[in-house]
Amino acid sequence: MIKGVLKTWKEDRGFGFISPEDGGKDIFIHISALKGTSRRPVTGDVIYYQSAKDNRGKYKAVNAYIEGVEILEDKAVNFFSTKKGTLVLIILALVAIAAAVVALNLTP
Repeated sequence: MIKGVLKTWKEDRGFGFISPEDGGKDIFIHISALKGTSRRPVTGDVIYYQSAKDNRGKYKAVNAYIEGVEILEDKAVNFFSTKKGTLVLIILALVAIAAAVVALNLTP
């Protein structure tokens, strides 16, 4: 991961620029690169990110997170890791097996 400081942030447009810690050109960051963060970024935040080229050949930040800011889990993944989620998966599997048994028995 590359470390930098959020130099500018346009909240109304959802993007800004990171000044890399090791120098070099500022790098573009879009809010979509900060999936799962518990808050929006603000100027001065320390950002960790990976760098990737966009479809125009320019570099942008991807897979980014803000230092010290909680990352929220994906709710769907979190649900299925609970006892209730596991029970739902078992019930769905049993329904699918029952449907297959009925289909096999109805074949002439």
